[in-house]
Amino acid sequence: MGDTLVVGAGSSGLAAAKNLAEAGFDVDVVERERDLGGNWNFAGSGSRVYSGTHTISSKPFTQYPDFPMPDADPDYPHHSRVHAYLRRYADHFGVTPRIAFSTSVESATPREGGGWRVELARVTDDGTVGGELEVREVERLVVANGHNWSPKVPEYPGQDRFAGTILHTADFKRPEQLDGHRVLVVGAGNSGCDVAVAAVGRAETVWHSTRRAYWYAPKYALGRPADQLGDLVFSLGLPIRWTQAILEATARVVVGRYERYGLPTPDHRFLETHPIVNQSLLYHVGHGDIVPVPDIARFEGDAVELVDGQRIEADLVVFATGYTIRIPFLDPSLLNWHDGAPRLHRNVLHPERTDLAVIGLIQPDSGQFGLVHWQSVLLARFLTLVRVDPAAARAELARFAAGLDERSQGGIALVDSTRHLVEVEHLDYARALDRDLARVNALIAAAMPSARGAGWARRSSDGDRRVAARDVTAGAAAARSVAAQDGRG
Repeated sequence: MGDTLVVGAGSSGLAAAKNLAEAGFDVDVVERERDLGGNWNFAGSGSRVYSGTHTISSKPFTQYPDFPMPDADPDYPHHSRVHAYLRRYADHFGVTPRIAFSTSVESATPREGGGWRVELARVTDDGTVGGELEVREVERLVVANGHNWSPKVPEYPGQDRFAGTILHTADFKRPEQLDGHRVLVVGAGNSGCDVAVAAVGRAETVWHSTRRAYWYAPKYALGRPADQLGDLVFSLGLPIRWTQAILEATARVVVGRYERYGLPTPDHRFLETHPIVNQSLLYHVGHGDIVPVPDIARFEGDAVELVDGQRIEADLVVFATGYTIRIPFLDPSLLNWHDGAPRLHRNVLHPERTDLAVIGLIQPDSGQFGLVHWQSVLLARFLTLVRVDPAAARAELARFAAGLDERSQGGIALVDSTRHLVEVEHLDYARALDRDLARVNALIAAAMPSARGAGWARRSSDGDRRVAARDVTAGAAAARSVAAQDGRG
């Protein structure tokens, strides 16, 4: 049995296992489902992708930095391609044999003196957890169970007496579920917009309810993936207000004024809410296929009353209202929870414990795989420091504890919302990880005085920083290069 247990074989758990194993740790992975992939495993009970889901970040921002997506894949791959990519990644780096599938973590409790006592149970083909518990003791626990799987369901007056059907996007898998219904989609996140678009041509009527006005970013601008052009603007190093003004002006040029579509003017600046990336929503609103409406006031029998007094007779309400962060197998006191999310250094490293970490607990304004790769590299380096110089590692923990309020938001004043609990601006966050890597690698080098040890740490640090710096500007480079045409980025 390994000395390090990773919980979850989704995109974050795979990156954690791969990078920890490369650093010399003996890693095992447990996965509740029968296949790897996490949210991208469409057949999994915890997957929240639906049949038509594609990535909302283009390939250079979606892929791991050390494992490019195929040139033949489109700019925005379908979920089945992403799942196949994750399988290839796990096979290529030797992670697949480390995974125990159909295995649920029922509880994890700290041992006296460090390490964890973990209770595991088998999951049957029908999803039932049962049988005799297996107890495993490990030195380190890495949590990578995802944060977009536990539905957050709002409550409105009269909701329990609604004559129609209420569905959360967690249970939306195929557009056939919308056929012939009068559909009200609640929520303006990416899932809500996708469901509203999917309902066009299938539902009798489609309303889209939002509490506020939002900026809607197209997937393409000026013939290129929009996120690549966005990063090109960021790479100019302009003050954030100038960057926002440029992006807002670009949105006006590409899609025009929202008021022409019957949508309210956004009450915040561009970038101050999590990006909503949808190429089709405004098109269908402009054609009358989707009717934008305000928030729900109450349910009344077979009707829904809105805050503006309007009544609509919907028979299917789809809540696209997001998810709650949950780590059910750990006592909340063990993860330093505050206002709905664990308070960790870079959302990864515990401020007091060296035997517990979380990978993937971020909501970036771009793709996530590259960032969880560098989270995992930082974790592996820090655990190496724990091995070679425990005193220096403890000192680093104290430094982490003093800086927990640093959110890596790039100077952007985000709208106060639970959807932004773990939001990060990807460039700022990547640079912060880069700084941490440089510092930890320097401490490792100082703790390994032999020429071989110091040389390894120095080379490792230089390599990390060169690659991280390249990754940080990958989108801008892709936008400037011919390679962007086929996704090589």
